[in-house]
Amino acid sequence: MRGGIAVCLLVLVAGAAQAAAPRGREPPACRGRMSGQDRLESAAARGELVLASGRRARLDGLRWPDDPAAADAARAWLMRLAGRSLATREAPEADRWGRITLDATTQDIPENAPPDDAPVDLAGGLVAAGLVQVDAGEGDSLCRPGLLAIEETARRAGRGLWAGAPPVPAEEGARLAGLVGRFVVVEGRVRNVGERERRTYLNFAPFGTEGATVTVSKRTWRNMLERGFSAAALRGRRVRARGIVELWRGPTLDVGAAEMIEMLDEEQAPRR
Repeated sequence: MRGGIAVCLLVLVAGAAQAAAPRGREPPACRGRMSGQDRLESAAARGELVLASGRRARLDGLRWPDDPAAADAARAWLMRLAGRSLATREAPEADRWGRITLDATTQDIPENAPPDDAPVDLAGGLVAAGLVQVDAGEGDSLCRPGLLAIEETARRAGRGLWAGAPPVPAEEGARLAGLVGRFVVVEGRVRNVGERERRTYLNFAPFGTEGATVTVSKRTWRNMLERGFSAAALRGRRVRARGIVELWRGPTLDVGAAEMIEMLDEEQAPRR
C-alpha cells in the first residue's frame, strides 16, 4: 500500500496548486508549476531547504519568524524530516537569491512508523503547529490560500506563535509604531476607504487619532474588486490584514496580494 503513496502524492501536491484559485482564474504568478521529486537534506537559517539535488529552496506562502527562539523551533520541526524524500510542486524560475519556490510533501514513510502514519505537508504542517505565519511575500498572489484556514485553526487553538499573542488591534497605533520593520497580523474595523489613482487606503482609526492604515496598490485593488472587496463592501467591516509595519504619517502596512486582506464578517464575505 505504501508503494503507491509516491504516485498519489504527486497528484495531491499538484492539486494543491490547482485548488489555489477558481478554474481559469489562477493568478499568473501561480501558473506553470512543475511536479518533481527530491530529498530533504537539512533546513538552513530562515527556513531555507537544502535538497539532495544540491538546490536550495523555500516553501511557498510562509513568513519565517523574526524571533530567534521561534525561528529555531520552526527549523527543528523541519529537521525532523531530514532524509525524507519529497514530492514537490515547483515554480518554473528561481527567485533572486537562486532558490526554488515550492510546495513539498514527504513521500516515503519510515519503516518503524506506525501503520496509520501519513505523508507530511511541509508548509501546512508548519502553519498548523503555529510555527510560521502565512505570507505571500513579494508575490502579488498567495498560491495556496488554503493555508489561511489552517492558520485560523492554529490561532484559535493558541498554538506556537499564537499562544497568548492574538492579532494586534488595528486601532492601537502606538503599539504598532513600536513594531516598525516587523511582520504583523492586525484586525480591526475599516473606518473609511480612500481610492486614489495609484493606491487605495484602508483606515482603521477615527480621523485625528492614530491607528493602522493599509495601503493597496492599483493592481492589487483591481484583484480585490474582482473578489468583491469594493470600498462599499469594506467600509465598516471587520477585516484581518498582514504585512510589514512602516511609518508614514502613522503605522502603515503595504499589502501586495489580495489574499492578505480577509473579511471577518461572515455574512459579508465576498463570493467568488
